[in-house]
Amino acid sequence: MPVLKADFEACQGYGNCLTGAPDAYDIDDDGVVVLLKQEITDEERPRIEEAARSCPVSALTVEDS
Repeated sequence: MPVLKADFEACQGYGNCLTGAPDAYDIDDDGVVVLLKQEITDEERPRIEEAARSCPVSALTVEDS
């Protein structure tokens, strides 16, 4: 099952990921990404990967477990 990963130190809080996958990503009060899910289904993977790729600092990835 695909898993979400985040480089919390690289995150700059742009929030681009929220546009494509608000069910998977959020931004906390300090402007750092929060993973709302750890594992995702194969069906939602393309949408969530696209949201991860929209991160200007490449802080998000989707990996196979």
